[in-house]
Amino acid sequence: MPVLLIVAVIGLLAGVLAGLFGIGGGVVIVPALILLADFGVTKAAGTSLAALLLPVGALGAWQYWQAGLIDLKAAIVLAIGILLGAYLGARVGISLPASTVQRAFGVLLVVVGIRFAVLP
Repeated sequence: MPVLLIVAVIGLLAGVLAGLFGIGGGVVIVPALILLADFGVTKAAGTSLAALLLPVGALGAWQYWQAGLIDLKAAIVLAIGILLGAYLGARVGISLPASTVQRAFGVLLVVVGIRFAVLP
């Protein structure tokens, strides 16, 4: 699967999760770029910041940009996915009982935590 397609799916998923749980960058995008798109941790962090650039990541993204650790095409594709996914996630999130959303978020955090704890 082409990397930009993987990145587009990551962006959409991050947007949905942001709409559902108010999360995205460090919890979803960075691990997903590392595990699914074969990014190094600093490139994943820099690209995530660039996608979330205004207003939260501007200064941090600038530092990563100067170090050559941003994939600008991937950041733009992520940003589009986040925009669409956040809308979809918010629509779903407001239609679910709060307890369901809370449990789903807990499962997400456990799965990500186990994945990172078990694999190098």
